[in-house]
Amino acid sequence: MKERKLEPIQFKEAYIQPIRRLVLASSSPRRKELVALLGLSLPVYILPSDADESVPEQWSPDRIVEELSVRKALATVSMLQDNDEEPSIIVGADTIVVLDGEALGKPKDRDEAYTMLSRLQGRSHEVYTGVACVARESGRTVVKHRKTLVFMKPLSEETIRRYIATGESDDKAGAYGIQGYGAAIVDRIDGCYFNVVGLPVSLLADMLHEFGIVAFENG
Repeated sequence: MKERKLEPIQFKEAYIQPIRRLVLASSSPRRKELVALLGLSLPVYILPSDADESVPEQWSPDRIVEELSVRKALATVSMLQDNDEEPSIIVGADTIVVLDGEALGKPKDRDEAYTMLSRLQGRSHEVYTGVACVARESGRTVVKHRKTLVFMKPLSEETIRRYIATGESDDKAGAYGIQGYGAAIVDRIDGCYFNVVGLPVSLLADMLHEFGIVAFENG
């Protein structure tokens, strides 16, 4: 699923005007910080949604993250007021950790976090992040994903429990965050670092460029 146009497509006059706003369909402070790295000249707003994140078990990892990123973006589109016609791009993103073909989301509790990290330690796994950009006025949707291979250090039971006690694993896919204390338990990666954090910045820059939004304009 690389690019699609949602039906019905109605090009309003506002759409032919320059995009004036980017809306991030996420409450993640990490993603907000990563968007700031693009140095965009237009304002960035945060409007998270409660999109349904259930998916069939047989879906591939790339399909999961692409579908969920679109769902999040479209849910935020529907939350915008009908009389708000500011030309906007809504960005949705979704990240999962994949081990042996199984998608690992956020742990339900710390016992599950321990189970996840016990499985990940001493092995490699994949991190997928899907990104969707939706032009609110036209419905045009561009969606792509990135994959990064992560190698985690061998970890003792004591190390895993100390890490979980920091609280960092509570809301992270795969029960760890590479940008925080988790940096000490990751050996190396092959691919985009920011993809593991939760938003592949280079990919997003390319996608926004398709809508006429250029990075570093406020530099």
